[in-house]
Amino acid sequence: WAAICIQDDLDVKVMMAGSTLRKVKSRSWKKQRHFRLLEDGMTIWYKSRWAGKGHSTFSVTEVEAVREGHQSEVLLSIAEEFSADLCFTLVFHGRQGNLDLVAESPEEAQAWIQGVRKLIHRAQTMDEKERLDQWVWDWFQKADKNKDGKMNFKEVRKLLKMMNVEMNEEHTALPFSFQMADKSQSGSLEIEQFVHFYKILTQRDEVWKVFQDYSGDGEKLMLEELENFLRVEQQEGEQSAQHAQELIDSYEPSESAKKEGAMSLDGFQMYLCSQQGSIFKPEHRDLYQDMSQPLSHYFISSSHNTYLLENQLRGQSSLEAYIQALKRGCRCVEVDCWDGSDGEPVVYHGHTLTSKIVFKDVISTIKEYAFKASDFPVILSLENHCSVEQQTIMAEHLSQILGDMLLTTLLDGQVPQQLPSPQELKGKILLKAKKIGGFEDCLDETMTDEVSDEEDIANGDAESPTVENPPAEICSSNDFAFYLPLLQISKSKLSRQLSDLVVYCKSVHFHGFDHARLHAKCYEMSSFSESKAKRLAKEAGTEFVQYNTRQLCRIYPSGLRTDSSNYNPQDMWNVGCQIVALNFQTAGLEMDLNDGLFRQNHCCGYVLKHDFMRDGNTQFTPEKPEERKDYRPLRLSIQVISGQQLPKVNQKEGSIVDPLVRVEIYGVPQDQAKEETSHINNNGFNPVWNETLNFIIHTPELALVRFVVEDYDKASRNDFIGQFTLPFTCIQAGYRHIHLLSKDGTAIPPASIFVNVSITELT
Repeated sequence: WAAICIQDDLDVKVMMAGSTLRKVKSRSWKKQRHFRLLEDGMTIWYKSRWAGKGHSTFSVTEVEAVREGHQSEVLLSIAEEFSADLCFTLVFHGRQGNLDLVAESPEEAQAWIQGVRKLIHRAQTMDEKERLDQWVWDWFQKADKNKDGKMNFKEVRKLLKMMNVEMNEEHTALPFSFQMADKSQSGSLEIEQFVHFYKILTQRDEVWKVFQDYSGDGEKLMLEELENFLRVEQQEGEQSAQHAQELIDSYEPSESAKKEGAMSLDGFQMYLCSQQGSIFKPEHRDLYQDMSQPLSHYFISSSHNTYLLENQLRGQSSLEAYIQALKRGCRCVEVDCWDGSDGEPVVYHGHTLTSKIVFKDVISTIKEYAFKASDFPVILSLENHCSVEQQTIMAEHLSQILGDMLLTTLLDGQVPQQLPSPQELKGKILLKAKKIGGFEDCLDETMTDEVSDEEDIANGDAESPTVENPPAEICSSNDFAFYLPLLQISKSKLSRQLSDLVVYCKSVHFHGFDHARLHAKCYEMSSFSESKAKRLAKEAGTEFVQYNTRQLCRIYPSGLRTDSSNYNPQDMWNVGCQIVALNFQTAGLEMDLNDGLFRQNHCCGYVLKHDFMRDGNTQFTPEKPEERKDYRPLRLSIQVISGQQLPKVNQKEGSIVDPLVRVEIYGVPQDQAKEETSHINNNGFNPVWNETLNFIIHTPELALVRFVVEDYDKASRNDFIGQFTLPFTCIQAGYRHIHLLSKDGTAIPPASIFVNVSITELT
């Protein structure tokens, strides 16, 4: 048990004994809370001394990292009051806010910092068996109300209901399984016996049947039999022989079976539930693509209004939002800059009630986190509304803070004929902004360039242009973004120093595809609103694809999306748009698709477009995929077999989910499709569907497949349980588990769906 293995650690002992820590939300909100680690070694419990029975808990598995000292905006704001050696921040996965804490002594702070780090490491290095054991242990702890380490039959039934299993008295397997596990016949189960009972209850007939099909004696799979399974069912071909031996070495728990070169049912189930047995090709999780092609040949994970944690009218601007986006592999972040009252430029959503953060702090944060998730280049998309004076200050901050990270000169000193590659730009930050002239021109050093934002609105290159004295009633209205184009527009001038920092990403007005083909330079890029991009994709798909082979383009959400909702990025990827900017702070289908596309290639934020989208003379159009010369549609057949340990949606006692599975295809218009299974009443624990869903995929290279599990409700909308999205090209055929993710994109082990996938050519 994780708890038992690590309980002797001195730091963990301090955590188990408990500590009074200050929970800090702002400079004025600092309250004492009693924190302690529970006996399971995974759950942190805390409560106010005065709040009666009310308490909160979270699992160590939810914590991504521990930051020491004043490493959050909140703790920085109280730095004068509490020294750095007392302060630490727990950073959670997904979109959950940080927990900022202050200890009473440096020693206590260190015990919690090191203790939580050890527990995170322990949780991350558990194998599948340990993880499942831990999960069962957690449930046992929750249900053992009197803490005597035992559970009688009535308590076990109650626990199973908590675990999402509907077991009535007539359920014959339940008393029988209980008696089998109660070896001492005491009428109650201790933890080890409960684990045995749980395993009896969760023996999976559907896995046993597959095992039986290939096992000669029904007891084990000999090496040859396992090879046969891998070749026939998992479609592994030539590599199946070597792979069979590797799987036995990795997953077989029985030493005697290993010596025999065989795999037991336990080992077989552990392999199927592992990452290697998942639907995602393991080799595509690594950096497997060619990273030496021009930037325009890649899809680039991109964020819109990156500084916002919430909506774009009243939401909070925060450095944390940049940290979260960069940690998720985002490679293009947006910085909206406005004149600050004290001469320091600020970042916020102009003419709204969003809070402001200081530009130089944003750049310092980007410097620190730019290359933690990926070594490949980060593009700073600058939305510049500052005076020339404050633009010059911005240029100074960019140069001084970023230093050598900021790319300020051409790589080889030559005027580029094509963009450099992600490989050549490793560790570099590129500025996307307006620029005076081009590399081809020899310009007078004193020249400034007047750029009218009016032109940019027509083009969609400025989401919130500089406006002089907008009417108050418009400023306070939700429709402000809608009225922007109608307001008086000012002329903005560019600072020479800022202009000189722009190298490969010069913002320009889009004059049409014909003009671009004849006159555009590879380092020039335009921005398009979602509606304009969608219209161009429909009207001139082939030209848009050709344009995107040579130049970068950026797509951004409509100004009317005041709730920071997102558009479907698939429409833009279909025509090769690289920088498809989404509100990373908003969970949902669109971010699932973004996460799905960029889950491959080591989550590095760059995905190589397929060859027919990199050829400047391509005739491909998403509207007519069958006209492509190497058109090869495929049939995707998914047998949805069963589900495992699906989480409860409604935590009310007695509520059990009625799950269904829906498979959704996103791709070219002809590939958009959805099919779903029927729902299973009252079983989130081990529902069995055995239903097959079929699809024809016309452009497999662009398709994404999303698996969604919902709790069926005949009276209202189904509740979301979990999802997993991946590129069609990353799917492994055969018997596979799909490990579900929460709405936030974080893992919810051990919840999964068991499927059999078949991909065949259309005959």
